[in-house]
Amino acid sequence: MLFDTHAHYYDTQFDGDRNEVIERARANGVGFILTVSSDIASSIENISLAQNYDFIYSAIGVHPHNVLDLNNNIISALTDFASYKKVVAIGEIGLDYFYDNSPREAQKIWFAKQISLARSLKLPVIIHDRDAHEDTLSIIKSENASEVGGVLHCFTGSVEMAREVMNNNFMISIAGPVTFKNANKLLEVVKYVPEDMLLIETDCPYLAPEPHRGQRNESAYVKHIAEKIAKIKGKPYTEIEQITTSNAKRLFGIQ
Repeated sequence: MLFDTHAHYYDTQFDGDRNEVIERARANGVGFILTVSSDIASSIENISLAQNYDFIYSAIGVHPHNVLDLNNNIISALTDFASYKKVVAIGEIGLDYFYDNSPREAQKIWFAKQISLARSLKLPVIIHDRDAHEDTLSIIKSENASEVGGVLHCFTGSVEMAREVMNNNFMISIAGPVTFKNANKLLEVVKYVPEDMLLIETDCPYLAPEPHRGQRNESAYVKHIAEKIAKIKGKPYTEIEQITTSNAKRLFGIQ
C-alpha cells in the first residue's frame, strides 16, 4: 500500500468529483491519505473528510499565506480540533518567501506559535518552506521542534539542508518535481537521504508528476513518485512502497 502524505482534498478543484478521485486512489493501491490544511475552514473540512473515509487522516493548521487571519482564538480552536481521533499532525505551517502573501515577520511569529502548539499537543508538524531555508531551520531549532519532529513537505532544499533537517528529527517528503527533467538537485537529495527518512506525497491538486505534468494532480499518481525513487535508489518498487508507508505510519502514529 502507498501512503500519500500530503493532499488537499478540500480544494475546490475536487468539488465536481471528489469521491471518484478518492476512490480511484484506493483502486490504484493507495492505502492511506493525509489531507493537509491551509486555514481554519480547511481544517474543519479535512476533519470531516477523515471521518467519512476510513483511509484518510487529517492535519490541521494555518499556511504562511494565511497567517494574517490568525489569532489566539484560532489557536484555541485548533487545540480543540486536535482532540479528533484522526487528526495526526499540525500543518501545513512554515514560511513562504516566494509569494510573500503575508509579511515575513508575521510568518515567523505564527510559525513559531504553531510549533509551540504542536509541542503542547505532542503532534508532529508538516512544514512548508519556500525560498526560506535559513529562517525555517532557525525556527525549527529555536522552537525545539525536534521534540515532536515532522516532515518538510515537497522538499526543495540541498543535501546540506536535508542533513540539518534530519538531524532535527524531521523526515524529507518527495513530491512530483522529482520526476521532472530539471530535477538534478532533488535527485542528489533522494540519493543521500536514508530510506527510513523518506516520505512521498502528491500535494494534489498541485504539482502532478510526469507523465501527468500540467494536469490536476491526485493521489493515484503518487505511484509515479515511488517508481522514480526506486529507480534513483536502485531498489525494487515494492520495497520503496513498503518503507515509505511504514515511515509515514510511524511519524503520524497510525497503527
